[in-house]
Amino acid sequence: MTQTSAPMHTTSNRSLSAAFLPYVVAVVAHLAILATGPGWAVTATKALLMPLLVLAVVIVARRRVATDASFRLLVLAIGLSWVGDVALSFPGTLAFVVGLACFLGAHVVYIALFLRMPRAGRRPPKWAIVYLVWYAAFLLLLGPHTGVLLVPVALYGLVLAAMAAASAWHGPLVAIGGALFVVSDSVLGLGRFLPGYDFALHDLVVMSSYLAAQGLIAAGVLRTLRTERW
Repeated sequence: MTQTSAPMHTTSNRSLSAAFLPYVVAVVAHLAILATGPGWAVTATKALLMPLLVLAVVIVARRRVATDASFRLLVLAIGLSWVGDVALSFPGTLAFVVGLACFLGAHVVYIALFLRMPRAGRRPPKWAIVYLVWYAAFLLLLGPHTGVLLVPVALYGLVLAAMAAASAWHGPLVAIGGALFVVSDSVLGLGRFLPGYDFALHDLVVMSSYLAAQGLIAAGVLRTLRTERW
């Protein structure tokens, strides 16, 4: 039994890596273009990223996407994130609010997914309390500068913290993905609301941490669900 499980596990990892390869290549290309331009290429490559991640999920899960609610939740969260990506490619407060709403929905779906998946305990690990500390600091630092967006931004931060805490239940890939989502949105929030904020690598840090977060969460969820259901 032990002699056959190791090769199967290796094959499984190889198939997962192969499915994610187009996404990884597109991420590298997008980050390179983000650093060099032009702007239209940044927007175009950004719009391709989440569809490629959904493609990876479909390749790995195959027909289970249509029959298993957990796989559908994963696809839905990535899909909402894609709409948010597209909205945030446009300037203005309205586009920002639409993007915020889409990512809020994505985090709610991720929470639902994490609650459905098998968990290591009845509660997240104790270290996940760091997200409560982060949320308090988030409100204290940015709250006074959000103006009429205080309530939606505060709600978004609360749901983001809950998503990251729930991700801590599910192994290192998903947990690191949840943490990187917090990093990405924290830097994005600083750039949007904090007066005097200046960071030359702002866009690169936001996108690299965000894309790593999405990829790690998807890969970690797929690995867990395949172990449970295959």
